[in-house]
Amino acid sequence: MSERPVICSRARIEPELDERLRSAGELLALGEDTSRSELLAALAGAQAYLGWDRADAEFFDAGRSLRVLSVPAVGYDRVDVEAATRHGVAVCNTPGVLNAAVADLTMAMILMLARRIPEYQAYAEGGGWAADDPKPPLGHDVAGQTLGVIGFGRIGREVTRRMQALGMRTIWYDRFHEAPPDAPESPYRALDDLLRESDIVTIHSNLDESSRHLVGEREIGLMRETACLVNTARGPIVDQRALAAALHAGVIAGAALDVLEDEPPDPDDPIFRAPNVIILPHIGTATEETRRAMRELAVENLLAVLDGRPPPACVNPEVLSRP
Repeated sequence: MSERPVICSRARIEPELDERLRSAGELLALGEDTSRSELLAALAGAQAYLGWDRADAEFFDAGRSLRVLSVPAVGYDRVDVEAATRHGVAVCNTPGVLNAAVADLTMAMILMLARRIPEYQAYAEGGGWAADDPKPPLGHDVAGQTLGVIGFGRIGREVTRRMQALGMRTIWYDRFHEAPPDAPESPYRALDDLLRESDIVTIHSNLDESSRHLVGEREIGLMRETACLVNTARGPIVDQRALAAALHAGVIAGAALDVLEDEPPDPDDPIFRAPNVIILPHIGTATEETRRAMRELAVENLLAVLDGRPPPACVNPEVLSRP
């Protein structure tokens, strides 16, 4: 039997990254149509896994020889990190390289809401402009308005910098109260206070059990009637049914969502029938440059663990010191 490690992958990667994996071990490339049972069977002899599959106790029980699970994304909510740690598996992700792309999209969504761009686009494309029909209501300048940032990590801080440059006043909320040393100057607020004060609320928190439905019916009810909600983080952080109901009732003025509770969504989900909502198909990191950088980092994380080196990004670094 070969002593080279077996690397199991369900991620589409560039030929040069594929070659790096093949140079380091025996690459078992699984197709997109691989069933769950086939995946678990493939894990039986693998030391490394690259992909986004649900990694629960069953996953790690099947992959008894696994040393590293590398996710080509910043979010790892599909990974049972406690189970991975019990099995001695390093869980790696790709933070940092996607900050700018997600912050740029957030900035664009904020401006689309403030300037009512979708309404004006529909007006022009639907013949309203040509017919000289009454135009939609005017939008608003973002300068002078208050942006509430929920989640003051790398992306939240990057959004803060961008929107401050456009003249917005910014406040933030997170589980910690002291801003990191590299953070832009911005005051902390308790969550309820942030919701009451903000003209636009933007979400950049990680998803875990403590943040699931962090923004629900009660929290939305604290927002101003003229306020808007933006979510480019994870869908389940917002109670989507409560948001749809609030939009229908005019509790808040609008929302822009790059993420939904269920992806792909049910086409009959009430959120698609809500007024004044912009919905995008989870494209926060969807640029050629950013996705390439994410795949490169995911491969580097995986190879580092196999080589006995500290990976650039590890969620549970305590496992790296185990014999």
